[in-house]
Amino acid sequence: MRPSGAIVERPLKKKIPPSFSKKKVIVIAGPTAIGKTNISLSIAQAIGGEIISADSCQVYRGMDIGTAKVSSIDRALIAHHMIDICDIEEIFNVASFEKCAKKALVDIFSRENVPIIVGGSGFYIRTLLYGPPMGPPSDKAVREKIEAQIEELGPEFFYERLQFLDPIYAATISAHDRQKIVRAFEIMTLSTRKVSDFPKPESLEEPEYDFRCWFLFSSRELLYPKIEERCEEIIQKGFLDEVRKLDQQGIRKNPSASQAIGYRQALEYLDSPQTEADFKEFKTKFKKATRHFAKRQFTWFRKEPMFRWLDISKFTPDQLKEVILQDFEQG
Repeated sequence: MRPSGAIVERPLKKKIPPSFSKKKVIVIAGPTAIGKTNISLSIAQAIGGEIISADSCQVYRGMDIGTAKVSSIDRALIAHHMIDICDIEEIFNVASFEKCAKKALVDIFSRENVPIIVGGSGFYIRTLLYGPPMGPPSDKAVREKIEAQIEELGPEFFYERLQFLDPIYAATISAHDRQKIVRAFEIMTLSTRKVSDFPKPESLEEPEYDFRCWFLFSSRELLYPKIEERCEEIIQKGFLDEVRKLDQQGIRKNPSASQAIGYRQALEYLDSPQTEADFKEFKTKFKKATRHFAKRQFTWFRKEPMFRWLDISKFTPDQLKEVILQDFEQG
């Protein structure tokens, strides 16, 4: 029996007539440490699925421990896409993700398997569902100039400017979302308009696929201890050694990877005298940043009408799987 109040329906703002001819795609999102990997693997095994990672850092080779990358054993059992496709010095952004993810969807359907998109990057997932955000095309010269200014003055300074110039958009990101800050100033420079002035698509008029979207969640009282436990496990598995190696490979030259949660705090620790107090401060900052990221994930997906929310505390793992599978099979 389905537990009462365990599923929160988020109907589309504009009703889309069902189409049984469209191929179905399962989308599993949720905050960090909620258990997306395990449920996605279980579903993939049950229906012949292949997993597309919607994580902005799992694309990089070597960023393994800090991103809680799925194990090589699990990847041997279930095909995974969008993992280990870039070297650390390469720039990978939302446009790169959309292009690669759409290709993966075609490849998976060509084998008559089921795509399962899994991750917590709301911006990446939204772009795949609705298409790229509105705004002028990127200009290399303008972007390089903004990048140089941010390098000199710091992202925090530009984030404060963004809060003044476009408080609506600034509220959707943080001072550490360097790429989004750069893009915001690029848009405002090229268009002389605020980012929030550009319309966002609210629904899919004619979606190419039938996306079956789920957001896994639990109360903060249950989630935050899991987050802290996850951070401790990451550190114990040799996270700092991983970051030292990536530092030698040039991670600091990558504005996205070097600012990723955990990696930014680890690089700050490596720049410190590395005393016991420095290590303690590193762990505190790592856990705090991860909790804040989870909070932003809740805020982001509350605005996404295609997602139905599943309270994992009200289900066993098998029940979670069955709810998603029944929806997939019966529509």
